[in-house]
Amino acid sequence: MTDAGDPDLGDFEEPGEFEDAADEGDATAARDTGAGGVDDAGATAGSEVTAGAGTGTADGGDAGTGADADPASGFAQYAMAAAEAGTADGIGTVSVAQGLRVAEADEETSLRAFVTVGNREDVRIGKYLMVPYPDGEQLFCRITALEYEQEFRTDDATELTARRRMRTNRGGFEEADYKYLAELSPVAVLFRDGEARAASGSGTASGDGELKRRMVDRVPKPGALVRQATDAEQIKTGLAIPEDGVFLGHLSVGGETVRTAADPPTVDYRLRDDYADGDPLVFRHTLVAGGTGSGKTHGAKNVLRQYLSRTYETDDGRDARAAVVMFDPQDEYAQMHDDNPDLDAERARRLEREGIEHGGHDDTVALVPKEAGVSYPGRGHRAEQVAFTIPFSVVDEYDMPWLVAGASLNENQYPALRTLLDRFFRNHDDGTYREFLAFLDDPALKEELHESGRVHEATFDAVKRRVRGVPSGVFDQDAKPITELDTTLVRPGGLTVVPTYHLSSSRAKEMFVLAVSALLVDDKLSNSPESARIDETPLVLGMDEAHNFLSGADNVQARQVVGKFTEAAKQGRKERLGLFLITQDPQDIADPVFKQVNTRLVLNLGDEEAISSVNIPPELAQKVPYMEKGQMVVYSPDNSEPVEVTGLPVCVTRHGE
Repeated sequence: MTDAGDPDLGDFEEPGEFEDAADEGDATAARDTGAGGVDDAGATAGSEVTAGAGTGTADGGDAGTGADADPASGFAQYAMAAAEAGTADGIGTVSVAQGLRVAEADEETSLRAFVTVGNREDVRIGKYLMVPYPDGEQLFCRITALEYEQEFRTDDATELTARRRMRTNRGGFEEADYKYLAELSPVAVLFRDGEARAASGSGTASGDGELKRRMVDRVPKPGALVRQATDAEQIKTGLAIPEDGVFLGHLSVGGETVRTAADPPTVDYRLRDDYADGDPLVFRHTLVAGGTGSGKTHGAKNVLRQYLSRTYETDDGRDARAAVVMFDPQDEYAQMHDDNPDLDAERARRLEREGIEHGGHDDTVALVPKEAGVSYPGRGHRAEQVAFTIPFSVVDEYDMPWLVAGASLNENQYPALRTLLDRFFRNHDDGTYREFLAFLDDPALKEELHESGRVHEATFDAVKRRVRGVPSGVFDQDAKPITELDTTLVRPGGLTVVPTYHLSSSRAKEMFVLAVSALLVDDKLSNSPESARIDETPLVLGMDEAHNFLSGADNVQARQVVGKFTEAAKQGRKERLGLFLITQDPQDIADPVFKQVNTRLVLNLGDEEAISSVNIPPELAQKVPYMEKGQMVVYSPDNSEPVEVTGLPVCVTRHGE
């Protein structure tokens, strides 16, 4: 941004120049009556140069102060340097008119900048700014408020003024007649190793060493030049954005991508994905929340495509590529096998320059649930298709009695179901669902359990009704059991998509998703896993419409499932298991699971309850309903400051029809 005003900010008065014209009392009176035209907003103390009107005139009202100032002093030299820097690199100067204060408590901080006329149209709330200290350190800050104040003491709330302005549709408004002030929120102090950190300015920066950040512990000087942050290194350091990691999008403010002087001019936002500063954040879990049409599937595909190329250290010291298993209710993610025809060569080259993975992923398999009486069309992609069934024996093998309980069993009926299942599998190791139904039809069993006091006959009948309510075509179908497909389900560097769009009912979808996901979680957490492949492979477990499967409903099944996934989330870092949850109703995800999610990507949400539930800073939460497709808030406390990010406009794999 540049200043359209006169670049000559005016000459500083020599000491004593106006001593014969006015004494100190007259100068004070002139200031009190506005004779000088401005107060010290945007001026440099000791010299009082006005940047406000862009006219380059000195504040005559402070002539007495200027007469007493020592032009050779360190502060005067610093003020002069700020003035002589011109306005091509700045938007204004630090103002002390209403106080200048930084404090540990944000509400006690008072930091404002006077914005010069030529820069006012380009200044927006949320913009990142830099303010230098005399010793070379810099204050990285963000605009949080903008306001006009009167330059001259006039009353424009009059009938005459209003009518004149209404008649001319402008009323002779002149920017130079008003002060334009930006309220700043300090984010961090930037410094290089070896720089003098003393606020006295006794040392000078060498410019060498790694750029680092620390908490704000010093106040900038009055009149310091304020400029837009245009250096990618400074912006990333100021916001604590990692230099390397999983690409999520480009830093933006108000939907506009932040531009720098670098090539490329954008600032890439990445999620930390190494062990240098702790565990990779993928294993601290991710939530993607957004309403219909917000771009959450598009964005999720782009992120998952990056994970497919990542490697992670295993317990035995090997580096293994991550596997991704994605539960897909709309049959969209198997398209990641195919290239995006809209991704032209030029855009592909730009992605390569930024180190962004793109193109269809060849190692993609659609692992298709087999339900009696329904078929999977699978026409929207070219990925390999492998059918599977859920053997009823997983209920015993992986301790999943809740899989046949449904949501209607109460606290008394659930123990009865466990008793019946234990009795059945004691005599039928590989028993089927139909055999279990026949087992329940035995009147002698019912009588025996009732007389022994283990299961009341009314409870027995209730359990029997619930078990018969399970969709009959889910278990034991004509396909390979999922327990024999572990090396297909989880492949290092491979994407496995489990589509559920074709299934007959929401209950059938729920059973398939919970059975397969619980199998994965159990083998990850178990000390004696059934599958070494699942146990040893870093795994990203993706679940679209997660609110349908991990809700906080008050029933036995929900509590059992939520308990299992909460434990998985807690152990994710240790076991290299990352949950990747996608939802349009984040408020419905069970709180114990939600609390374990470290990274939240929040796209457009229109529901206030949903916005409130994601628990992001209020200044960003208020932007969520206005976000365009692909725009998001990234809240990841262990990665960076909360920021706005814009995802790629084109999906890196096939997406849509």
